[in-house]
Amino acid sequence: MRKIAIPVSYGKLSGHFGRCEHFALYEEENGVIKQKTIHPSPPHQPGLLPQWLANQGATDIITGGMGVMAQQLFTQNNINVILGAPEMDADQVVKDFVEGRILSSDNTCDSEHHGHGHAEGGEHHHHNH
Repeated sequence: MRKIAIPVSYGKLSGHFGRCEHFALYEEENGVIKQKTIHPSPPHQPGLLPQWLANQGATDIITGGMGVMAQQLFTQNNINVILGAPEMDADQVVKDFVEGRILSSDNTCDSEHHGHGHAEGGEHHHHNH
């Protein structure tokens, strides 16, 4: 069984996992989603989320992008990182992932300037994950 974590804001996968409203955790077994639970995000602190999600039983995290350091922390906590997911309905993201339509890409959040198509207009900023 896998437990797949999705950072969610406004009902959709959040492009910035560290600043999402909550995490949706989906329990998947043999291609079937058995259960979905919602967990409020803990306060944003560097290095906190990988351990927190590991404590929730997460085996995978699907997100738009993240820095190399964050990826390493998730890997150290035995959580597979799936990058490059679109900012769309979280339930659909998980369905697409389980059915093999979302594969990890090399979409990391390392660059100084990038936009993720946010409602705020894709602001430019630094990440300190």
